[in-house]
Amino acid sequence: MRLQKRLAEAGVASRRGSVEIIESGRVKVNGEQVLEPGFPTTPKDLITVDDRLIEKEEHVYYLLNKPTGYVTTVKDDLKRKTVMSLFDEMDKKNRIFPVGRLDFDTAGLLLFTNDGDLAFYLTRPEFEVKKTYLARVEGMLTKVAIKALKTGVAIENYVTRPAQVRVVEYDKRNMTTLVQIIIHEGKNQQVRKMFDTVGFPVKNLTRIGYADLTLDGVERGSYRPLKIHEVKKLFGEIKKR
Repeated sequence: MRLQKRLAEAGVASRRGSVEIIESGRVKVNGEQVLEPGFPTTPKDLITVDDRLIEKEEHVYYLLNKPTGYVTTVKDDLKRKTVMSLFDEMDKKNRIFPVGRLDFDTAGLLLFTNDGDLAFYLTRPEFEVKKTYLARVEGMLTKVAIKALKTGVAIENYVTRPAQVRVVEYDKRNMTTLVQIIIHEGKNQQVRKMFDTVGFPVKNLTRIGYADLTLDGVERGSYRPLKIHEVKKLFGEIKKR
């Protein structure tokens, strides 16, 4: 098994995060420093991170309803509030980390796990895991803008994949539109940039769905463990691809 996958299975970090840890020189195999993420290992090999022996952990999965005002990271050098502060200490002992991210000013559904493999696949655009958002945008969203969003718009050097767009409400008094949008990627601030591109800046944004998971029964700032059938369904989404 490749070294970065071994670290991911042990809950050290996501597979991508494990690559960074290895390349930073913090990992040893049988006492020897290894800098190659694809280094082959066997079950008999002793692997340490920062000289601490790793072992495969029982995987856990949580769904958080993130409030705005929190950064999606395990630690923050600027001492800002992180999403990890919303978890009980006992649950954090499982070395969980967020699957993907939500911006500081974006609220809603965020998954956490110590299963690096699942996190890796869920955040890869080629697996097309759907993400559903409610956006309150400035102005009355036009049919031209909706068509552009559904077709794909250019943000920076990237053209978005077709999105599903549905107007929930036109608020003529406040000159805003409430829109549901479903995307299958997860670029940095993608939804905000998409609406900026078509001329309707986002006032507030909430992710209300991830794959088939929703925020039902989870209050803002609270979280719950995923049920077994929900976890199996997430793995099922990956196997379809």
